[in-house]
Amino acid sequence: MIEIIKAIVFGVVEGITEWLPISSTGHMILVEEFVTFTNTGDGFWDMFIVVVQLGAILAVVLLFWSKIFPFGKKNNAHPLKENGWMSYVKTDIFILWFKILVACVPAAVAGILWDEYFEGLFYNPVSVAIALIVFGIGFIIIENRNNKNGNNKVHNDKGQDRNRPRIESLAQISYQAAVLIGVFQLIAAVFPGTSRSGATILGALLIGVSRTVAAEFTFFLAIPAMAGASLLSIMDFGRSFTGIEIAVLVAGMLSAFLVSMIVIRFLLGYIKKHDFKVFGYYRIVLGIVVLAYFFLVK
Repeated sequence: MIEIIKAIVFGVVEGITEWLPISSTGHMILVEEFVTFTNTGDGFWDMFIVVVQLGAILAVVLLFWSKIFPFGKKNNAHPLKENGWMSYVKTDIFILWFKILVACVPAAVAGILWDEYFEGLFYNPVSVAIALIVFGIGFIIIENRNNKNGNNKVHNDKGQDRNRPRIESLAQISYQAAVLIGVFQLIAAVFPGTSRSGATILGALLIGVSRTVAAEFTFFLAIPAMAGASLLSIMDFGRSFTGIEIAVLVAGMLSAFLVSMIVIRFLLGYIKKHDFKVFGYYRIVLGIVVLAYFFLVK
């Protein structure tokens, strides 16, 4: 029972920090210092912190089903053909998935070829803290620039345009833009603490994507990225799970799913009226806390 409670705690942390651009890795490192599994086998923790993300993915799938499921006649504005079975194919969603897969290529290649090398080199408190602080500063600088230029302000009181972002819908994301966002996801794959969502949102903002579209595209990128990472992690761990390990994994994924449902809705509502600077300040503070803890306390 104690192990399941620990798994729920980790799932809650994952559900909150995976979608907010504040680094799930940085938080997991701190939580792991105080909460650890004691009745699981070797390598279980390394597998757990990856596979628990599947619960968070499920929340994205359920919340955005109508935007990511590429089949059906309902709300099909761009069918492949007007009649026959091809009329059930949603061309615009298929194109979106092609762009998502293109954006995932850089991180996927790096993960398959050099994951263990990068983990051994950068998965430590100092590297994580530096990434937290650097990208926190990045959020503040970019949002200050956007606010100064009037970016992301869609209408004034009279309904007139005011320096609209260059990319305001998922359909407007080009393959070139998808690759650029994918490069930022690669940065997060290389440097733990960067935050996958933080890096991709930051990259999207830099190339003129609106906050809402940047967040949604980041959510969708997580589906193949996390699913692939989870599959590789399970294969590395092996398929021999004890009863306790299965219970712990399920509890973690379930809590991550439930919390993600709340957090994703919160973030989408929040960014309609606010910018990302508050997350930048939070990252800087967390980075300082991580450095202070491991240098002064530990």
